[in-house]
Amino acid sequence: MELSVEFFPPKTEEGFLRLSRAAEKLSSLPVEYASVTYGAGGSTREGTQSAVKILGGIFKNAVPHISCIGSDKTTINNILKTYINSGLNHLIVLRGDLPSGFGKGGEFSNAVDLVKYIREQFKENFRIEV
Repeated sequence: MELSVEFFPPKTEEGFLRLSRAAEKLSSLPVEYASVTYGAGGSTREGTQSAVKILGGIFKNAVPHISCIGSDKTTINNILKTYINSGLNHLIVLRGDLPSGFGKGGEFSNAVDLVKYIREQFKENFRIEV
């Protein structure tokens, strides 16, 4: 059985310091990976990427969540290229939620559509969990 821990990306510098301290405390556990959530409609996209970088230095694996709702192919491509260039090869793909007042759902209706797209465009570059 794999043990994983999940973090929400902080919004402030102090929050990132607290994230690091909490991760250090948990790093003594047999954690397979630490995942970082992806806010509604991608609202924490940059925070997710920053938190994954920090956690990657603490845990064996840091895994970003990526959601399809509110995303278009160009945005997904840019995010995934950034992850590849950073050496990341593991994703948690979710449908996600639209933030309140957000009108459009994006180019993907559900997680399976995004998984298919990632496989078509990026072949086997990523281990994908749904």
